[in-house]
Amino acid sequence: MSFGKTTPILRIFDEAKAKEFYIEFLGFTVDWEHRFAEGMPLYMQISKDGCVLHLSEHHGDCSPGAALRIETDELEAFHQQLNAAGYGYAKPNLQAMPWGSQDMTLADPFGNRLTFTNTVST
Repeated sequence: MSFGKTTPILRIFDEAKAKEFYIEFLGFTVDWEHRFAEGMPLYMQISKDGCVLHLSEHHGDCSPGAALRIETDELEAFHQQLNAAGYGYAKPNLQAMPWGSQDMTLADPFGNRLTFTNTVST
């Protein structure tokens, strides 16, 4: 028996704010967008390298306030890139963790918490 990758679904409330944070600031790419009809809530997939996230305006899909840990082998460079971006709502810091990794935690405009880490899974 084997299991595949996990794709988290994060609740969003405003398409423009979501794109400003995830696409313009963090550098993700929109892979696809879906609405059942014009004026309906947005459901979209975004990705950055091997990290895939689903963002949903649908009320029943998930609750705001999720927490994710996203591994990266370039945490310090990503940290510098984000601080140079001039995003007015976040100035992320690196934090040395007691278990030996460094973490950088950001909250999106909807209360979801993304922790980028240089920890390597075993």
